[in-house]
Amino acid sequence: QVQLVESGGGLVQPGGSLRLSCAASGRIFSIRAMGWYRQAPGKQRELVATITNGGSTNYADSAKGRFTISRDNAKNTVYLQMNSLKPEDTAVYYCNAVVMEFAITYDYWGQGTQVTVSS
Repeated sequence: QVQLVESGGGLVQPGGSLRLSCAASGRIFSIRAMGWYRQAPGKQRELVATITNGGSTNYADSAKGRFTISRDNAKNTVYLQMNSLKPEDTAVYYCNAVVMEFAITYDYWGQGTQVTVSS
Protein backbone atom coordinates (compact mmCIF):
# COMPACT_ATOMS: atom_id res chain seq x y z
CA GLN A 1 0.00 0.00 0.00
CA VAL A 2 1.05 3.55 -0.76
CA GLN A 3 -0.59 6.59 0.79
CA LEU A 4 -0.54 9.96 -0.96
CA VAL A 5 -1.43 13.25 0.70
CA GLU A 6 -1.75 16.39 -1.40
CA SER A 7 -1.61 19.97 -0.23
CA GLY A 8 -1.20 23.45 -1.65
CA GLY A 9 -4.41 24.03 -3.56
CA GLY A 10 -6.49 27.16 -3.24
CA LEU A 11 -7.88 30.23 -4.94
CA VAL A 12 -5.57 32.31 -7.10
CA GLN A 13 -6.04 35.11 -9.61
CA PRO A 14 -5.29 34.62 -13.30
CA GLY A 15 -1.57 34.96 -13.90
CA GLY A 16 -0.76 33.85 -10.38
CA SER A 17 1.18 30.86 -9.08
CA LEU A 18 0.61 27.89 -6.80
CA ARG A 19 2.75 24.99 -5.70
CA LEU A 20 1.16 21.65 -5.01
CA SER A 21 2.83 19.03 -2.84
CA CYS A 22 2.27 15.30 -2.64
CA ALA A 23 3.81 13.33 0.20
CA ALA A 24 4.07 9.58 -0.23
CA SER A 25 4.26 7.02 2.56
CA GLY A 26 4.02 3.27 2.91
CA ARG A 27 5.72 0.98 0.37
CA ILE A 28 7.51 3.86 -1.31
CA PHE A 29 10.34 1.66 -2.50
CA SER A 30 7.87 0.15 -4.98
CA ILE A 31 7.06 3.48 -6.61
CA ARG A 32 8.30 3.74 -10.20
CA ALA A 33 6.82 7.10 -11.16
CA MET A 34 4.61 9.84 -9.77
CA GLY A 35 2.51 12.45 -11.38
CA TRP A 36 -0.30 14.95 -11.27
CA TYR A 37 -3.65 14.66 -12.97
CA ARG A 38 -6.63 16.99 -12.88
CA GLN A 39 -10.35 16.80 -13.34
CA ALA A 40 -12.56 19.76 -14.09
CA PRO A 41 -16.34 19.62 -13.57
CA GLY A 42 -18.01 17.61 -16.32
CA LYS A 43 -14.70 16.50 -17.81
CA GLN A 44 -12.56 13.41 -17.66
CA ARG A 45 -9.45 13.21 -15.54
CA GLU A 46 -6.42 14.23 -17.58
CA LEU A 47 -2.67 14.04 -17.28
CA VAL A 48 -0.83 17.17 -16.20
CA ALA A 49 2.73 15.98 -15.60
CA THR A 50 4.69 12.91 -14.55
CA ILE A 51 8.18 12.20 -13.27
CA THR A 52 9.95 8.86 -13.11
CA ASN A 53 12.37 7.58 -10.50
CA GLY A 54 15.13 8.46 -12.93
CA GLY A 55 13.94 12.03 -13.15
CA SER A 56 12.43 11.91 -16.63
CA THR A 57 9.47 14.23 -16.95
CA ASN A 58 6.45 14.39 -19.21
CA TYR A 59 3.97 17.24 -19.55
CA ALA A 60 0.60 17.76 -21.13
CA ASP A 61 0.70 20.37 -23.88
CA SER A 62 -1.42 22.65 -21.70
CA ALA A 63 1.21 22.52 -18.95
CA LYS A 64 4.38 22.92 -20.99
CA GLY A 65 6.22 26.15 -20.27
CA ARG A 66 4.03 27.01 -17.28
CA PHE A 67 4.16 24.04 -14.91
CA THR A 68 7.17 22.24 -13.48
CA ILE A 69 7.11 18.86 -11.76
CA SER A 70 9.92 17.96 -9.38
CA ARG A 71 10.64 15.53 -6.57
CA ASP A 72 12.52 15.49 -3.28
CA ASN A 73 13.49 11.89 -2.73
CA ALA A 74 14.65 12.55 0.83
CA LYS A 75 11.15 13.75 1.71
CA ASN A 76 9.31 11.30 -0.56
CA THR A 77 7.49 14.30 -1.96
CA VAL A 78 6.57 15.42 -5.45
CA TYR A 79 5.80 19.03 -6.29
CA LEU A 80 3.94 20.78 -9.07
CA GLN A 81 4.91 24.41 -9.51
CA MET A 82 2.19 26.15 -11.50
CA ASN A 83 2.85 29.60 -12.95
CA SER A 84 0.84 31.87 -15.23
CA LEU A 85 -2.35 30.17 -14.13
CA LYS A 86 -5.45 30.49 -16.29
CA PRO A 87 -9.14 30.06 -15.45
CA GLU A 88 -9.11 26.86 -17.51
CA ASP A 89 -6.62 25.39 -15.03
CA THR A 90 -9.41 25.27 -12.47
CA ALA A 91 -9.87 21.66 -11.41
CA VAL A 92 -9.32 19.13 -8.66
CA TYR A 93 -5.70 18.06 -8.88
CA TYR A 94 -4.84 14.48 -7.98
CA CYS A 95 -1.47 12.99 -7.14
CA ASN A 96 -0.72 9.61 -8.68
CA ALA A 97 1.88 6.96 -7.91
CA VAL A 98 2.68 4.04 -10.18
CA VAL A 99 3.79 1.07 -8.15
CA MET A 100 5.29 -2.13 -9.50
CA GLU A 101 5.49 -5.30 -7.46
CA PHE A 102 6.16 -8.77 -8.88
CA ALA A 103 5.80 -7.38 -12.41
CA ILE A 104 2.30 -6.10 -11.68
CA THR A 105 1.57 -2.40 -11.92
CA TYR A 106 -0.79 -0.61 -9.58
CA ASP A 107 -2.06 2.96 -9.50
CA TYR A 108 -2.53 4.84 -6.25
CA TRP A 109 -4.31 8.17 -5.94
CA GLY A 110 -4.46 10.96 -3.44
CA GLN A 111 -7.68 12.53 -2.25
CA GLY A 112 -7.32 15.55 -4.51
CA THR A 113 -6.83 19.24 -3.89
CA GLN A 114 -8.96 22.01 -5.41
CA VAL A 115 -7.32 24.67 -7.54
CA THR A 116 -9.50 27.61 -8.53
CA VAL A 117 -8.23 30.32 -10.85
CA SER A 118 -10.56 33.29 -10.80
CA SER A 119 -10.56 37.03 -10.43
